[in-house]
Amino acid sequence: MELHFHGVSTLLTISLLLLLHRRSDSAPPPPPFSCDGSNPQTRTFRFCETTLSIHQRVQDLVSRLTLDEKISQLVSSAPAVPRLGVPAYEWWSEALHGVSGYGRGVSFNGRISGATSFPQVILSASTFDSNLWYRIGQAIGKEARAMYNEGQVKGMTFWAPNVNIFRDPRWGRGHETPGEDPLVAGKYAVAFVRGIQGDIYNYGKVEGRQINNGHLQASACCKHFTAYDLDSWKGVSRFGFDAKVTKQDLADTYQPPFKSCIQEGRASGIMCAYNRVNGVPNCADYDLLTKTARGEWGFHGYITSDCDAVSIIRDNHKYARLPEDAVADVLKAGMDVNCGTYLKNYTKSAIQQKKVRESDIDRALHNLFSVRMRLGLFNGNPNKNIFGQIGPNQVCTQQHQQLALDSARNGIVLLKNSANLLPFPKKTATLAVIGPNANNAHALLGNYEGPPCKSVEIFKALQGYASNVLYHNGCNDVGCTFADIGSAVGTAKKADYVVLVMGLDQSQEREDHDRVDLVLPGQQEGLIRAVAAASKKPVVLVLVCGGPVDVSFAKGDPKIGSILWAGYPGEAGGVALSEILFGEHNPGGKLPVTWYPKDFIRVPMTDMRMRPDPSSRYPGRTYRFYNGPKVFEFGYGLSYTKYSYEFMPSTPNTIHLNQLTPNSHQATDETSIIRSLSVSEIGTHNCEKLKFSTHVGVENTGNITGKHPVLLFVKHERPSNINGRPSKELVGFESVRLDARERAEIEFVLDPCENLSTANEDGIMVIEEGYRYLVVEDKEYAINVVL
Repeated sequence: MELHFHGVSTLLTISLLLLLHRRSDSAPPPPPFSCDGSNPQTRTFRFCETTLSIHQRVQDLVSRLTLDEKISQLVSSAPAVPRLGVPAYEWWSEALHGVSGYGRGVSFNGRISGATSFPQVILSASTFDSNLWYRIGQAIGKEARAMYNEGQVKGMTFWAPNVNIFRDPRWGRGHETPGEDPLVAGKYAVAFVRGIQGDIYNYGKVEGRQINNGHLQASACCKHFTAYDLDSWKGVSRFGFDAKVTKQDLADTYQPPFKSCIQEGRASGIMCAYNRVNGVPNCADYDLLTKTARGEWGFHGYITSDCDAVSIIRDNHKYARLPEDAVADVLKAGMDVNCGTYLKNYTKSAIQQKKVRESDIDRALHNLFSVRMRLGLFNGNPNKNIFGQIGPNQVCTQQHQQLALDSARNGIVLLKNSANLLPFPKKTATLAVIGPNANNAHALLGNYEGPPCKSVEIFKALQGYASNVLYHNGCNDVGCTFADIGSAVGTAKKADYVVLVMGLDQSQEREDHDRVDLVLPGQQEGLIRAVAAASKKPVVLVLVCGGPVDVSFAKGDPKIGSILWAGYPGEAGGVALSEILFGEHNPGGKLPVTWYPKDFIRVPMTDMRMRPDPSSRYPGRTYRFYNGPKVFEFGYGLSYTKYSYEFMPSTPNTIHLNQLTPNSHQATDETSIIRSLSVSEIGTHNCEKLKFSTHVGVENTGNITGKHPVLLFVKHERPSNINGRPSKELVGFESVRLDARERAEIEFVLDPCENLSTANEDGIMVIEEGYRYLVVEDKEYAINVVL
């Protein structure tokens, strides 16, 4: 969003009791709703008859509106229509990793003054646990509905999740996303959306049926559609950026998360992004919004612009000559509501100039009011209907806070642990905690945060684990323009063990602020080196950050014994990290992004290509295509225990496609002729028949209980530079908990049409003949595809 409205700008660490039960002299205002059963007037309106279909009810409501009333409903702050008993509605609320005060729809100035603050999305993604993501969504949806029932929410449409691909490590908003892999982003979208909307998600298996007859606990909105991953970099702004994207990259990287969000997640909202793609602004792209999202993917919901994204079509992109042209462009493309005021100001004149028809407005209103009705906001007093009994006692519950803790515990990634420095011994006399992120609870939350139920700084969380815990901030702030190295070294020398809590914060990476380098800010590295050199034992480096940083110096320094990536771990992050440092929890998270070396900044952030180009020495992007050096790999993460893996012999070794259809095609490259079949030619029925299972045995060979995700990749026998094929690709993941010496089998169900196909240069998904290798860690299993 371009505009931010902070419900709480500073972190308040107060007791849960006061958070939940702050009383006022007056009763809370009722939540806004239509069709009040005590109002005789509303009984005559057909749109209030719940026995009718939503389509019929919406048709009746729209037919009663005047043109001016219709236009007034096309913006995010929709005014009331008093003569019909329709209250004002706020479309813009946020709930990225907890109900937030960003946007205009949520207020924490009431009985409920905080909500569960889960880890920022990038850290939850490192658990690779879709059931966890679903439970986070469920908790957020329930807390949002509780706040609405309490009269503290003016709209139940929440603009989350962000499922853009974390394409470039400098992107300031990358930590809002599930990472760089399209499968992970898609699975996250499905789980989170189904959770927050109150739908079914059965242990990772998406079910076709809906609960609650399609009613929504809250409405999710997948954003930013599409190919949006640059905010403000070296003078290039998202407001005017034209992303040049190939059909191939659109097909297998940028679009799949949104397709999953719509088809499997059944999201009720989409947000079109600020940028252009190949010359066309996203919010004015009929092919994107109507042909693809609604036509091909079957989207049923509303489409909002990002804030002021309509005005920039004329003012920044220069795509429209007049304001009325911009209005016509977005309404005809299929957008429904404008975050901002542009449609309120210029839609009537666009109609008068015959650039927009009233039927274009009616189409948009049908989508908007359908979602409000699915939310139960036209069924009379919501406290007497479905979701009406969710109240303040279901916000900041012990269960939700435990979920926040579990998410942080299982997301934190152990990147280095030389000589088993960690975990620390239980009887540690003196511990020094040094660094600008060590004593700042707010820094642990990340952006789009809400006021947490409770939180604790890392330094304070560690105070219960050693007889004496010392603290020094080391730097003036995270930017570290000044480092008090002498005093920090003095503190370190007094301690048996030292933990350095460094990294980034929102001053370094945030919306509208991309990074220009990949190193730790200011004098942080110098401080780390000096403290490590002076300490009695090797130190532990904790990185609080969303995007990756090049810490090659620490990776190779024997005086830096352990490295932990903590992301932005949310309200329970300090506790989770303390438990890991002292062995009360065994870390098992794995990186959801590639950590690039600092020289990667030579690659322009504006280059959207995923595939490498040897002729220009362009290295490609993400683990799927990048062919340069790495600091840490996607999927990397250590544990305090060891695991072994094996493919079970029940996995088939041949996939026969030659009997399905004779229409195979040949693709020629410099060295060979490759035969292939398009997925569309194979057909949905045959794709279903081709599904097969592979079973992977996993054993905890160590002496400590552990939980970790098992990642299943597929790679091709041919070089990855042929036809732009990925070097390898994630096709499945499953989180498993094993006691010491315990063994389990994991079943992965693979769909060759999805998991063994690649996008050709025309953006068509095809399955090529030849061998594939299923890969888990150091184990491989060969499968031959026969055409």
